[in-house]
Amino acid sequence: LTGDRSGLTPEQTAAFRGSGTSHILALSGLHLGMIYLIVSRMLAVIGNTPPARRVRCFVVTAFSGFYTLMTGAGPSIVRAFIFIVINELSRLDPERKGSPIRTLMAALTIQLALRPAVAGNLGFQLSYLAMTGIATLYPSMSSWYPDSGRPGGFHPVRKLWNSTALTVSCQLFTAPLVWIRFRTFPKYFLISNLTALPLTSAVMVLSVVTIALSCAGICPELLILLDDRLVQMLFFLLECVSGM
Repeated sequence: LTGDRSGLTPEQTAAFRGSGTSHILALSGLHLGMIYLIVSRMLAVIGNTPPARRVRCFVVTAFSGFYTLMTGAGPSIVRAFIFIVINELSRLDPERKGSPIRTLMAALTIQLALRPAVAGNLGFQLSYLAMTGIATLYPSMSSWYPDSGRPGGFHPVRKLWNSTALTVSCQLFTAPLVWIRFRTFPKYFLISNLTALPLTSAVMVLSVVTIALSCAGICPELLILLDDRLVQMLFFLLECVSGM
């Protein structure tokens, strides 16, 4: 949650790298996005009136900014924070339609203007390459699976395809740079990401709840045990994939 890897063994770190899920360890849009989602869901109760939208924009932006600074404000998470700020400001005007490409270019311009030297950072490069894949290739790949036309409901096959399209879009755009820098390519990235990312999301949400309840002194031991078991399951899964 905070980017502190001191508790990881070399074997565990190698399992993340070998399975193609190193981005889980590097603080990025995945982590800030989960925090953003949790805070946004908590604020959903205030409604969607113009004053409510302004309050939500301020609280979400302030909380995301605090998390960004608390975790060291690395290039990847700063990129995610700029995305959130642009997205929240655009939501204040319901008639304004957002564009992933415009958001991407605006964030890139702002971040390079604030700190030009960041262009040489590998995390910065991979972060924007991944987002370029999501903004350009993912919409097309997602549309390859026909919409059932059924309103609402849970469509597991379509959800699986969207997750696959998202993973492939990111990997196709980041793989060349990873190969140039490390001469490696995770062969089973699709398996590991489709299984590890949902598990990671569950771990992050449960960890936030566990920490909050622990600070209040009312966290049940069962919740802590469940969180620990999910983390162990994640390690086991990645070790299996990296050993293939």
